[in-house]
Amino acid sequence: MTTEAVNLPIIDLSSSDSISSANSIRQACIEYGFFYLVNHGVEEELFAEVFDRSRNFFSLPLEDKLKLTRKHHRGYTPLFMENLDFASSSKDILPSWRPAMELYYRKVLSAGKRLISLIALALNLDEDFFEKVGALNKPRGLLRLLHYPGELGSTDEEIYGASAHSDYGMVTLLASNGVPGLQVCRDKSKQPRIWEDVLHIDGAFIVNIGDMMERWTNCLFRSTLHRVMPAGQERYSVAFFMDPNEDCVVECLKSCCSEESPARFPPVRSGDYLEERFRLTYAT
Repeated sequence: MTTEAVNLPIIDLSSSDSISSANSIRQACIEYGFFYLVNHGVEEELFAEVFDRSRNFFSLPLEDKLKLTRKHHRGYTPLFMENLDFASSSKDILPSWRPAMELYYRKVLSAGKRLISLIALALNLDEDFFEKVGALNKPRGLLRLLHYPGELGSTDEEIYGASAHSDYGMVTLLASNGVPGLQVCRDKSKQPRIWEDVLHIDGAFIVNIGDMMERWTNCLFRSTLHRVMPAGQERYSVAFFMDPNEDCVVECLKSCCSEESPARFPPVRSGDYLEERFRLTYAT
């Protein structure tokens, strides 16, 4: 079954018109839960270096990668344990790997913080709202390098590079090497699900809202289901998951509830919420 491409909004992080940007983000988060982010401060050369380092890592022998097996959500996860691979740092196996990743991490974190201030405006809050509630006081940022093989074998069953899921936290900033495969389903409840392709834009992050932000906004902003389908080519992407400080309390925003639309979720400590979601994911 062929799918059509979704026409996602493009947000310019360098725009001086923050109100217009916030309005665009609000519409994007209500309608799609996804949008593109451009002029974010990460240079093309750094993207190229990060993807080069990623390819180097995933081309290592399995025995070397298994030396970095995941501990406390950091490290290497073999294929099919979560339907994706990811890596943390290794001084011994790839000594030049860490500086590039740390620089990339810092730049994406900076872009993420600027984006969160626009999201606050989009929710009719003060620009520094998430700072005031402690979300950005040592926020949790997780960088994942993802590798999807070109071919996953022949079978009668439908094979996914990453099966349908929504992300757990605040926002995710995703960069890819341009190989297609990412799809979104805007209506979780509709059956059969309708999937739309997310096209690659050079130099742009694909940003999506996570479950925690959906919870914060009382489901005003949507945490959209997405998946990765095999495209017959190796696909590399780098996901930056930006989450609040673990002690931040996530509770329904006053701008997102009323007598007609009461809070759907009780308050929860960010760290507890994320740990439980990770525990359920890796329980098997």
